[in-house]
Amino acid sequence: MKIAMIGTGYVGLVSGVCFSDFGHAVCCVDRDPAKIEMLEAGRLPIYEPGLEDLLARNVEAGRLSFTTSLTDAVDGADAIFIAVGTPTRRGDGHADLTYVMSAAEEIAKALTGYAVVVTKSTVPVGTNRKVAEVMRAANPEAAFDVASNPEFLREGAAIDDFMRPDRVVVGVETARAGEVMSDIYRPLYLRDFPIMVTDLESAEMIKYAANAFLATKITFINEIAALCERVGADVKNVSKGIGMDGRIGNKFLHAGPGYGGSCFPKDTAALARIGQEHAIPMQIVETVMRVNEGVKTRMIEKLRDLCDDSFNGRTVAVLGVTFKPNTDDMRAAPSLTIVPALVGGGAHVRVVDPEGRREGEALLPGVHWCEDPYEAAKGADLIVLMTEWNEFRALDLRRIATGMATPRMADLRNIYDRDDVIGAGFEAYEAVGR
Repeated sequence: MKIAMIGTGYVGLVSGVCFSDFGHAVCCVDRDPAKIEMLEAGRLPIYEPGLEDLLARNVEAGRLSFTTSLTDAVDGADAIFIAVGTPTRRGDGHADLTYVMSAAEEIAKALTGYAVVVTKSTVPVGTNRKVAEVMRAANPEAAFDVASNPEFLREGAAIDDFMRPDRVVVGVETARAGEVMSDIYRPLYLRDFPIMVTDLESAEMIKYAANAFLATKITFINEIAALCERVGADVKNVSKGIGMDGRIGNKFLHAGPGYGGSCFPKDTAALARIGQEHAIPMQIVETVMRVNEGVKTRMIEKLRDLCDDSFNGRTVAVLGVTFKPNTDDMRAAPSLTIVPALVGGGAHVRVVDPEGRREGEALLPGVHWCEDPYEAAKGADLIVLMTEWNEFRALDLRRIATGMATPRMADLRNIYDRDDVIGAGFEAYEAVGR
């Protein structure tokens, strides 16, 4: 199959590279010449474990190419994937479909034969039908079908998620479109990974419902964690106990400083807006959004208590600022709320993150970047574990404590055991829900 991938952001680039590894001929398109030059040189604009090697292998095999010309990529393509950004629109919380519709119009004008136009971007219900309308208006003679193929990629584990998915969801209207999509995903079908074929609206809704449910699980356990702190329970034991129930499951039940990233904040806001527009308020989702913001505020108060009620003049070492480990993504990361509160309160903030500095320098002004945790902690009054990178899971706690001015730790990811931390020389330790 010949595939055009419009957009080389996180979803588009990972999907394009993985499709090429299936054996398809993939051309990835982006308007940014600098990004295309970078990709042609074998360098990535994002951090994702394993992606650089996979890209190099498929470029060398001649299956993967990059261009700024949408017309060239679309020419002769069997399927054209739209994988552009759908950020939250200012003012109303809805997904901004400007880039999606612009791509649809360009695709229609560039089509030279039949193709399936596949929306990979996360879009509100009804968007694929609007894509078809835009394309027909732009080129009434164009031969195409539309399809919805939402992504379910976890940053930091995206390649494995693509190659070994829980399911592939495909929304189509015609048998012909279904056959094209089946051919594209044939390598997964042959290995018995489930491929669910449904209508356009259901495919669109599945994506939003899945992310909203996962965000709800995270927020639920964070509320339980707050209650655990008051009643003397341990949220790690509570999470384990309820997670053993097969109806609940143990994933996304880890208490912390709140969810962030490119999907959950944007998709919960969009789903809430869709509900409002159709007079079916998403009351649970709206509450999840509000509670998640409150979790971050609670973390700030936890840190303030460890600083004797004032950040002013304190030196605070923050370990990890990306929204999760194994990514450089800073979008809606809890650190973007918590670190500015420290700086605004007069703290001297030192930051360590294995991959976050490239984006973080612009997003977190007023902090000092360090190369390792020991440098950051030297002379500090408080150390904050914000993101659970593997590099922070086996620290020499005694060395950290010895080098600090006042050895205090806020473990916002519940990585360590209180007895171990206090035994290593820390005078205070605070976790979440314990």
